Amino acid sequence: MYLSNTKTIVFISGAFVSHFYWGEWLTFFENKGYKVVAPPWLHKNDSVENLRKHNACLKIGTISLFDLLCYYTEIIEKLPEKPILVGHSYGGLLVQLLVQKDLAEAAICINSFPPKGFTNIKFSFYAFIIRFSSGIFSSGKTFFLSFENWKNTFFNFLSIEEQKNEYEKFTIPESKKALRNLFSKNAKINFRKKHVPLFFISGSEDQIISPKLVKWNYRKHRNIHSITCYKEFKNKNHFVILNPEWKEVAECAAKWIEKVT
Repeated sequence: MYLSNTKTIVFISGAFVSHFYWGEWLTFFENKGYKVVAPPWLHKNDSVENLRKHNACLKIGTISLFDLLCYYTEIIEKLPEKPILVGHSYGGLLVQLLVQKDLAEAAICINSFPPKGFTNIKFSFYAFIIRFSSGIFSSGKTFFLSFENWKNTFFNFLSIEEQKNEYEKFTIPESKKALRNLFSKNAKINFRKKHVPLFFISGSEDQIISPKLVKWNYRKHRNIHSITCYKEFKNKNHFVILNPEWKEVAECAAKWIEKVT
């Protein structure tokens, strides 16, 4: 799959869900002529049903941010040229860190987790992560998102039928270690460094990563040497990838890629 001269887009998943949620996005961008790939996180290359079993949870519990960076770095370095990176949620933070390592031609961060560093604007995000993840500093290794959290916070603003359907299709256990690492030095970004074109996307109804926080991240990345863009989409929640009107966001991302690459 790496022998074509067509540009490659690597889609990087967020936490709590299977990489299969990129399915329609992969088809969309493939139809536009791109090579596309959405590698599952380490220890998550399996069905949702199997990943919910106890043995799978034990492996998932070992995942760290450093492991994920090494894992995606290895994948990217096997490509014939630097790819375009598209990351959602936790995957958006991974994209920022991979851009910092000069591993992309351009990158898009959708409802992205912010890098390390306490500021007033990040306080509610960190408080939410600690409170909501059932004690990420406890001895338990994994965390499973409840349907109540999913429908009220992650996949809000949609019908109960849509919420139930997507919850059953995509939610899987998550590593508490990976969540704890949001506070580690591995999550730090050097905002002074020149970077490739970078596009931050937010959703007006996101209850976790507010548009205000995404815009803060965008502004921190801005410098006179780099292209940095921002757009907020109305009536979109945190899992905008799965929203019924996802094509509006995908089309915007595609047009941006065409302009900067």
